[in-house]
Amino acid sequence: MTDLTDAAWIWLAKGAGAVAGSAISLAYILPHGRRDAAARFAVGVVCGLVFGGTAGLKIAAELGVQDAIGPGELVLMGAAVASLCAWWALGFAARTLQHSSLGRFLQKNRNQESVDER
Repeated sequence: MTDLTDAAWIWLAKGAGAVAGSAISLAYILPHGRRDAAARFAVGVVCGLVFGGTAGLKIAAELGVQDAIGPGELVLMGAAVASLCAWWALGFAARTLQHSSLGRFLQKNRNQESVDER
């Protein structure tokens, strides 16, 4: 296990943070079913992997701890936060869309299609 390179440790920390953030987001907002849970988990992991480094740098700079923590801790923290916040941001956008006129229009069309299929 000690034969891993620094880059491998960083990716491992980033993956662990992304998975942890996704798991926490599932616990905070319970999904409606397995498909919803799988989608949330996937979105969280991908966002954690993609934005984990950048989020970690920003958080560490804001807290003033960038010199006190190592790169593994930095990406672990950033990936967890990015993963946790990803689904909340998407949920907020979805709720906003549902309450907008476009959301009502799309819902009306969905209802009409289901009536036509019967």
